[in-house]
Order: sequence, then C-alpha cells, then structure tokens
Amino acid sequence: MQRTIRANGPNLLLGLAMAAAAVLILVLTAHLTFFGDCWEFLMNRRHLTADALLEPHNEHIVLIPVLIMQASLRIFGMTSARPEFVLLVVLLLAAAALLYVYLRRRVGPWLALFAAVVVLFLGPAYEVLLWTFELSYVGSIVFGLAMLLALEREDQLGDRLACLFLILCFGFSSVGIAFAVAGAVAIGLGPRSSWRRRAFAVVVPVALFAVWYAGWGHNAESHLSLHNVLASPRYVAESIAVTVGALLGLGTDPTTGSADPVWGRALVVALVVCFGYRAYRQRGIPVGTWPVAAAALVNWFLTAFNFIPGREPTASRYQYLGAFFVLMVIANLLQGVRIGRRTVLAGFAVTALILAGNLVVLKYGKNFFQEQTTLTRSDTAALEIARPTVDPEFALSPEVAGTGALIDVSAARYFEAIDEFGSPAYTQAELETAPPAGRRQADLVLAQALPLSTVIEPGAFAEPGAGCQRLPAGEKPETALAPGTNRIEVAPGGEAKLSLRRFASGEYPVQAEAAPGGSAVELTVPADESPLPWYLMVEASQPAWVCPAG
Repeated sequence: MQRTIRANGPNLLLGLAMAAAAVLILVLTAHLTFFGDCWEFLMNRRHLTADALLEPHNEHIVLIPVLIMQASLRIFGMTSARPEFVLLVVLLLAAAALLYVYLRRRVGPWLALFAAVVVLFLGPAYEVLLWTFELSYVGSIVFGLAMLLALEREDQLGDRLACLFLILCFGFSSVGIAFAVAGAVAIGLGPRSSWRRRAFAVVVPVALFAVWYAGWGHNAESHLSLHNVLASPRYVAESIAVTVGALLGLGTDPTTGSADPVWGRALVVALVVCFGYRAYRQRGIPVGTWPVAAAALVNWFLTAFNFIPGREPTASRYQYLGAFFVLMVIANLLQGVRIGRRTVLAGFAVTALILAGNLVVLKYGKNFFQEQTTLTRSDTAALEIARPTVDPEFALSPEVAGTGALIDVSAARYFEAIDEFGSPAYTQAELETAPPAGRRQADLVLAQALPLSTVIEPGAFAEPGAGCQRLPAGEKPETALAPGTNRIEVAPGGEAKLSLRRFASGEYPVQAEAAPGGSAVELTVPADESPLPWYLMVEASQPAWVCPAG
C-alpha cells in the first residue's frame, strides 16, 4: 500500500495542484470582462463567414478561437466572459498535465511535478493565465505537446494522432509553425526507412497552413525588417534569460509586473556551463533535445523578426510558452537523472519559494485586469447612456476611453453586438457605485459621446431675472443642469472656469471652455438614457447665474 502511494504520490499531488490552480484562476477572474484583442473578435467576427474565421489576427491564424467565441456568444451571450475563462482554465490544466507527462518520461515524476506546478502558477505569465484571448496561445501549446507525445509512440496510430493534433495546433494560432518544426525534426531523427511513411504527420498540417496563408494569411501586416533580423540574436538571448528568471521566481517586479533579465542572464550562463560539462562527460547531447530546441529557436526568432513595441522579450505572454520550451530542453539534457529523498524535499522547498514570489506577481496581474475591467464596463455603460444622440462612428479609442483595451469598438458596431448578444457594461445602478476611476471615465466619455457643447458670447452678459440660480463669487458652488440648452451669465470680472460631473463624486472631470467676464454661455446637454443630472461648477471671482433650459 505504501509503495503504491509513494509511486502515485506525484500524480496525486499534481491533481491537487491542478485543482488549486483552477480555483485560484477562477476566483481571480470572477469579475473580469473582455479585454484587448477579444473586442476585435466581438466587433468584427461575430458572424459565420469565411473572412471572419480565416482573416489573420496579428499574423496569426485564429480559426478555432473565433469558432469558440462564436459558440460562446450563441450559447451564453456577451454579458460575461466567464464561459471563456472556464475553457481557458481547462486548457491551462491540460497544458500542465501534458508537460508533466513529457517531463516524467525523461526525468522521473518528482522533477516533472515541480516543473508542472511552477507552470500552473506562473505569475510572470499573468497575461496568459488571466486573459481569455490567450486561449489561442494555450490551445496551440496543448495540441503541440500532444503531437510530440503522439509521435513518441512511433506507430501508425500515433502518427495519425500527431497529424490531427498538429492541425488543431495550427488552428489555434501560428505558434503551430514552431511545433511543426519540432515534429519534422523528431521524425527526421528516426530511421531513414520511416521518413516517407511518417512524413504525412507534418506535411498535411503544413500544407493546410500553406493553403490558409495563400488565401488569407499573406494579407497580414508584417513587421519584418532588416533591423529586426540583425537584432534577433540579442532578442532571443534576452527571451531565454527572462524565461529562466521567471521559472525561478526571479526578475519580475511584484509591484509593476515588469521583468528584468539580469537574474536570468546569470542563470543561463550557469546552465550552459553545467549542461556543457554534462554533454562533454556523456559524449553528446541527447537526441530528444533537438526537436524542442529547434521549436524554441524558431518561435523566438520569428517573434524577433516581427518585433514592434509591446512585443519585447519581457512581455508577460511570451514567458508562458518560453517556460515550456526551456523546461522541455532541460528535461532532455537531464534525461535519465533520478533524485533521492533529500533532493525531493529540497525540491518542495524551492518550489514553495518560487510559488510565493510568483503568486505576488499574479496578484498584480489580477489588479491590472480588474482596473481595465472597471474602465471597460464604465466606458461601454457611458456609450449606452449616450445612445440616443451619439454619432454611429464614435469610437472608444484610447484617447477617449482612457485605456487601449477597447479595440475597434465604435458606437454602431457595439450597439449591433449588444442588441444581438447582450451587454457586458455596468448597469446605471452599478455605474453609480463603481470605483471612482470608472465613474470619472464615464463622465469623460459621456461628454464626448453625447456630446456636451458650449457656445460663448463675449460681452453678452445680461443680469437675468426670476427662475435663474445665482452662484456667489469665490465659493465654487455647483448646480444641476436640465437637459437642453442652459444659459450661464458671467458677471463682468475675471475669467470663469466651468467644469462638470455626473457619475463622479468629489471631482469635476469634464472641463468646459473657460468664459471671459461679462459673457454669456450656452451649454447644451442632450437628453439621454439616464435620469441622473449633470452638475456644473463655476469657479470665478464674480457671481454668475445659471438659467435652466426652456
């Protein structure tokens, strides 16, 4: 009995770690919504057309992620991203389990367990763990790993499965190119007599990818340049260093999520020396190293060739796949190594220390996405409130929305989507109790979407009669504005500053054009979907009067 428990202990512990990771990620993402590239899918790829399915996204084929999104919309609607987060968790668990199987075949269960657990809670890769768009990335890793494991069967069934898995790998993203190289090298390292028989496992998926590229993929925007090519060796070296540092919980600032490769550089040098010495003693490098090493290099070099700002080696999402490649290379270099009880205990201690640091970074990632969710739900709520008068072409660009999270979201597209699948925005009641940053941003978006407008008539001051509210000088009072054109009479004197708020409290985020003394201002407030009034504050050294619309 004890022998059975000891033998199955790593499997049981991995199961517990996977359950804990699933619960943690689902808790961290419980209140998150769609972010970034997800909106490009929601706005432009909701319908089952060839272009929607096959148009490239940032050089990638995204056939299966778009199908997943379309199925989710039709089953669950657009009110919540929760269904896609659940699927993301399933794929993350599958990736960790397949990595464990791959590593266990080479270095035994305990080292495989420690590596898989680190990947499950890889805080520096928080973008992959907490962003549903990374379904495309994780899906390719899952089926790429499955393809390599199927090829290791070296039989007809294994090769057929490998072919299917590589097709699915390509269907998720163009990361399939790296795994296709791995598959080709793995088959090429086998007996020559088997090459022709087994080649279809790679040739068929690559041929299908080539068909896609000829039809749609060649239209993708490319950032290939001579500068990127010449800079690629440094880029690849930095990618390896950042990944190694992330795996050991070193080099990532827990307060900003930014990675510094300085620790990783030293660790990479140490690893190269150690494994170089081991290869010298063993008179060669294990054959299984080459497929994974080739895939890793192809992936990093292709990324380097297409570098633009935002695709630095330190980018969070790149550290996830890099972690798989580094661990797989190391496992092959350590092939046959088995560890004793003391080393296992030391492994538990080191893994715990790594997790402690990585979980702090993961908490930073959660806070980042929560802030983006607040802005996203506030921006879209404001757009819905302004629906009666907003220009159909009005776009939630970064300058308007206060975030770059809303890609390709214009009023017309957004209203069409929510009419069909429901709204992920705050309700008006939720917006009134949203975090201050969200309420402030809603006011800024509303002011431009409605839009609020002012017309200043210099020298047109006329002291109003009954029905107008007098705002005393120097007291910074506020007054509610009715929908329509409100007239503000500014007595002679200095310049009057006009600012407004609606959902915000304690601040007036919307700045209207300042009015000179002795002027009249017509401030138009279009009627919209909210009964909450706008509040105007006039800051001046002389009194002013606000005469309501009508």
